[in-house]
Amino acid sequence: AGMTAGDDDGVSNAVSASRLAHTIPEDVRVRTRSLVRTVSEDSAALEYGRREMAKTLTLSSSTEETLKVAYRSTGLGLYAVVMRAAGMPLERLAMVLNSSQVHGSGQLSQAAKIVFAGGPLAPFRNVGRASVVAWFLQYSVMGCVFQMCDRALSKALGLNPMPYGEELMRPSGESSSSHPQEQAKTAAKIVLAPMLAGAIESSVSNRAEAQRFYGFAKLASVERSLNANAVARALGPGFAANASRNFIMASSSFVVTPLLYKHYFPQERKDARSLFWFGLGVNIFGGNMLAITQQSLWGRSLDYCSAGGGRPISYSAVIRQGVAAEGAAAFITPTKWFARVLMNAPVQGTLPWFFNEILPLGEPAVLDGARGLALALKGSLGPSHGATAEGGERRGKIPD
Repeated sequence: AGMTAGDDDGVSNAVSASRLAHTIPEDVRVRTRSLVRTVSEDSAALEYGRREMAKTLTLSSSTEETLKVAYRSTGLGLYAVVMRAAGMPLERLAMVLNSSQVHGSGQLSQAAKIVFAGGPLAPFRNVGRASVVAWFLQYSVMGCVFQMCDRALSKALGLNPMPYGEELMRPSGESSSSHPQEQAKTAAKIVLAPMLAGAIESSVSNRAEAQRFYGFAKLASVERSLNANAVARALGPGFAANASRNFIMASSSFVVTPLLYKHYFPQERKDARSLFWFGLGVNIFGGNMLAITQQSLWGRSLDYCSAGGGRPISYSAVIRQGVAAEGAAAFITPTKWFARVLMNAPVQGTLPWFFNEILPLGEPAVLDGARGLALALKGSLGPSHGATAEGGERRGKIPD
């Protein structure tokens, strides 16, 4: 007696649904449930098959090597942009210290006054888009070119490529050949690979460095006075000294550090931490001790170039004037070396560690992603090219 019209409707609908369910033949319901289950199983199996095929799909050796080089080079470039941008005050300080703008005693304080004359953020005001691009290209190109040169020269000369990543942690187990021809080929490769890498690195970075040294307006004024051709203008003033410095640093990071570590570092002490500190030590006390002379030559050359509004650089005249004014101190002093280390060591000194320990961690994911992309592209070509769920036969037929 207490039921309402709405309740009556609900009961009626439930009864109707129950009657309708009973009117559907049992075999139809079984087939429907089987179809739903089959579609679900097929979808899961297909997805599982695609994942398994992505794992086992092999890339050609040339494609895999190209992907590795591209990944490592990009990683080096991004690492360099972050580190160099953060260390801009130190770079500017090193530039001024390794020039003719300071002399006599108290050169560090003289350089600091010049660098921070416009305030604490003054060093960052000379950083433009060209510098960011140059930092990325400088290290990515250096890494990419060195790897390409190393592989090409190794293949042409019948030598092993430079050790990389996990190879550095394995026992040396190889004695260097005593045959004069093999030694000559090895020496040629060790010199040529970083030389080409350093020259190409300078071709993309030197002008941006000159921009940070002079400032935007002064560089433009010097370039107008020089009236150089398009190639010389793109390379920037002081290119030869810059390329010489980069050759030394590329040798330090990609040749000297890995070879010494692999063949002469105690095997029981090899790990990521020891590689980090070993690379930093080689950079500070080896690479930078030599590179500081070329950094000073570059800075003095740019001062020489800007004199009188702008004139071509004569390296012999720069060296003669420097030696006459300050002797060997014009090109290397503890203060110049210390400033160079502060600017360069955080990025260049940790490069072997980052290149050999950090970057390899991401290589499997990059290669798996490339295999998955290749599988997706292959599947998009049509049914005959697609991944299959079971035994290479596509399951799509609805059972009777």
